[in-house]
Amino acid sequence: MVELRPDIKVAILQTGRAIESALAEHGDYDEMCKTLFKKAPDEIDTFRVLDNHFPDDIDAYDLYIITGSKHGVYEPHKWILPLENLIREAFHRNKKLIGICFGHQIMAQALGGCVEKSDKGLGVGLMDYDVTSADGTVRPVSLYAWHQDQVVKAPDGSKVIAKSDFCPIAGLQYGDQAISVQAHPEFTADYERDLLLARRGITVSKGVADKALRSLDRPNSAVYIQSLFIEFANA
Repeated sequence: MVELRPDIKVAILQTGRAIESALAEHGDYDEMCKTLFKKAPDEIDTFRVLDNHFPDDIDAYDLYIITGSKHGVYEPHKWILPLENLIREAFHRNKKLIGICFGHQIMAQALGGCVEKSDKGLGVGLMDYDVTSADGTVRPVSLYAWHQDQVVKAPDGSKVIAKSDFCPIAGLQYGDQAISVQAHPEFTADYERDLLLARRGITVSKGVADKALRSLDRPNSAVYIQSLFIEFANA
């Protein structure tokens, strides 16, 4: 299986937190991302940007991974604009960027796209996408999702690499510098299940939650996206 090159210095920009009830079993979002990239906890640095903790030196890292979050990219949090500035600066300095869910959205917004709350409602559970590989082959994949916000306008110069009827811009690539997906390849079925059970009847209707719970019995394509991300970072 493909491994991340050991010479690549990686920083995780953490924009959200896992639910408190699942932290002990599943870890926080930065830990999930480290597992996705098959790295030990001390091999990747975490910056909790949602607490206004940013890298002092952008050039200290080769790759920035931006996590998911419960927040909207259009919300007036003090850390949103500095994060957008960091994304733009890192992009201009030829650093590589990988975005997941909120990370997908904030990268698009920072680089000239547009994000809105979708009138299609909340997308949760295992969802199906068509992913286009570098050679133009279209592959069906299934990934865990949790979002209502969507990228509705892709930035100039980007290419849509993943889509579905529910989310037409579910993945973007910006040449050889940045790549992002709306889904959560770092989530496990157990974490998605715990999240659904915790939110069922509260922020997710019981009907939507129950349908999503049933979807978790199907296999997911996280390993494919894991390889896609690592190969992108290594190139």
